[in-house]
Amino acid sequence: MYTIIGGDGKEYGPVSAEQVRAWVAGGRANPETKIKAHGTDEWRRVADFPELTGTGVAAAPPPMGAVAGGGARTLDVFSCYERSWRLLKSNFWPLVGVSALMAVILAVLGSRFLGLKYFSPLFGGVITGGWYYYILLKIRGQPTTIGDAFAGFTRAFLPLVATGFLVALFVVVGLCLLILPGIYLIVAYAFAYILATDKRLGIWESMETSRRVITGQWWRVLGLALLGVLFIFLGIIALGVGIFVAIPLVYGAFAYAYEDLCG
Repeated sequence: MYTIIGGDGKEYGPVSAEQVRAWVAGGRANPETKIKAHGTDEWRRVADFPELTGTGVAAAPPPMGAVAGGGARTLDVFSCYERSWRLLKSNFWPLVGVSALMAVILAVLGSRFLGLKYFSPLFGGVITGGWYYYILLKIRGQPTTIGDAFAGFTRAFLPLVATGFLVALFVVVGLCLLILPGIYLIVAYAFAYILATDKRLGIWESMETSRRVITGQWWRVLGLALLGVLFIFLGIIALGVGIFVAIPLVYGAFAYAYEDLCG
């Protein structure tokens, strides 16, 4: 992962090597663009990284199914939240505004009073997939509009509807079977909606890819979720206003976890 300084003097990233190469090819970056590798503080030139300029051979990334099982990458829970906080600070109002809008929509879909609770398992996945996609574009330094938050309707509507239904069904069945299988599936399917929207995978492929990748990091992803619950609780007790910061912080952390394990 890399962070670059754009022509406007702002930092963009962390993004993958593939994204940097795409920026170079598209003229958004050049060999003299300042860049630093994730985990370092030294700013260098793009030209100093052979894997970004095509003058050297970069190590091939492991397939998604092998990442978690082979232990090639270990999810850093605190790093996910640290990067999410930096992203939130640099894109505060867009992320807070979009997150508030999506949270309200999900709350309405789950409202018993309005009689829409049966739509939540179906369209909740479509809303969630678009929400994550918007955050991913921010992480990757790509331009965004409010329409990107609804990308689930245009990029993967039917897969997300079916995935939402199946995930809800499997989790309910799992919770009925001594509870533990349901808890396992709630965590294991955390990336299903993102995969369907971002990589446009099929229904079962999204679910199984998420489950395979997360299984090898299950306890860490659970820790990511539990820490998110803590942040949301703190946001609620902070006069309720803090929830508008906590929600995009948590969603951003999960988006970074997805990038680390599946990107």
